[in-house]
Amino acid sequence: MQYVKFGSTGMDVSRICLGMMSFGAPGEEHGVFPWAKSYDEGREIFKKAVDLGINYFDTANVYQMGTSEEVTGRFIRDFGLNRDEIVVATKVNFEMRPGRPNGGGLSRKNILAEIDHSLERLGLDYVDLYQIHRLDPGTPMEEIMEALHDVVKSGKARYIGASTIFAWQLERMQGIAEAHGWTKFVSIQPQYNLIYREEEREILPLAADRKMAVVPWSPLAGGRCARPWGTVTRRSAVDKVSPMVWGATEAEDKKVVDNLEAVAKAHGRSMAVEALAWMLSKPAVTAPIVGATSVRHVEEAVEALDVRLSEDEVKALEAPYVPHVKTGQY
Repeated sequence: MQYVKFGSTGMDVSRICLGMMSFGAPGEEHGVFPWAKSYDEGREIFKKAVDLGINYFDTANVYQMGTSEEVTGRFIRDFGLNRDEIVVATKVNFEMRPGRPNGGGLSRKNILAEIDHSLERLGLDYVDLYQIHRLDPGTPMEEIMEALHDVVKSGKARYIGASTIFAWQLERMQGIAEAHGWTKFVSIQPQYNLIYREEEREILPLAADRKMAVVPWSPLAGGRCARPWGTVTRRSAVDKVSPMVWGATEAEDKKVVDNLEAVAKAHGRSMAVEALAWMLSKPAVTAPIVGATSVRHVEEAVEALDVRLSEDEVKALEAPYVPHVKTGQY
């Protein structure tokens, strides 16, 4: 395993982050990821990640309505992981009590309540990284940044980060924190993969200028970059979120995926390894967040660390891409 500093911080993270969205109570009654792996189903996957040196685990309060955090905490305890050596990240914003007053968002009230709920579910005294799960337009940025600062100063989080967000919003929030002497974001978690590269325009250069860690979500685009186009899996058969994210650009994305399949085959690699090797070749990327529903998924992610793509191969993979609509939500 390779380890790198997390942006401008002194914290060490594995170059592969295990996305814990894949774990939690399965079934639609528990959330929008009915294909999630239960504790028993996921033990072998988590063990493989730990055995291969992964020390960075990313979850969110909303993943399967809190059960992802519960399973994550149980794995940490049951595998006897050294808390000082691992990095645990979670997020806040999306509704935990849909339709109820103060059921979600980034108000001071909700941030301070949800960090306590997350820690209780995780069974931890603190998280290493507390991230806003998109931006809440209904709460002033000043209120958000001060509340996050207070979470850090209370000892309940070591650092704060932001997920998908427009560059101007991120820069404005950093400026607010600087002006008040509050804690600043040390990381950005954008969508970034071969079929969505819009963050190369502003977010990645901004992160480089700010020396922020970049931890992309869905580096394989929900599995689209891991298998031939149109392949139906257990997850894709019931996944209602992925069509919302990528459904509008299928014609353009199919060309990229078909090309990825051809390039990977020509070099004797799986599509997943090829796509992850492409991402890991980008200097701005700290650690892609890899969702895994099998041991093989973890093994492929780690295999990609040893692949060095030539400049021509990178150009070949990127050639079919056409601009997409930039969004701060997905």
